[in-house]
Amino acid sequence: MEEYLKTFITAMTPIGELRVAIPVALTRYSLSFWETYIIAVVGNMFPIVFIVFLLDPVSRFLSKHFRFFRWFFNWLFERTRRKHSHKFEVLEELALITFVAIPLPVTGAWSGAAAAFVFGIPPKKSLPLILVGVLIAGLIVSGITLGIDFLI
Repeated sequence: MEEYLKTFITAMTPIGELRVAIPVALTRYSLSFWETYIIAVVGNMFPIVFIVFLLDPVSRFLSKHFRFFRWFFNWLFERTRRKHSHKFEVLEELALITFVAIPLPVTGAWSGAAAAFVFGIPPKKSLPLILVGVLIAGLIVSGITLGIDFLI
């Protein structure tokens, strides 16, 4: 039971996510593929549900009450949308899924939730897209951990 909890908590972290939780669970804890995959995906998505729904109200509150945050969020939104909005708007859904699915540093569910917020994708639309990305990332990380034979 302790291995399940450790896998779940590792998958919840913004640095670890699936990139750490799955390899550790499969190699160190010797959990089965399905146990690992389900626990890691659920663990990764658990904080994302809250993040996706809370980023907008928290940023509005901070912007309303603190000049620095108002400046920061205006700067962030304007800069990001100016640099990336055309690329993102064309392939909004596919872009978010791909961004979350690629298991590299600075990508994943946490970053995907932030990207969805910055690009104004509503929570009810972004949450399923992030979930699809997490499911794909889990398969990729599992495949890399278990070897190429797993994927075929």
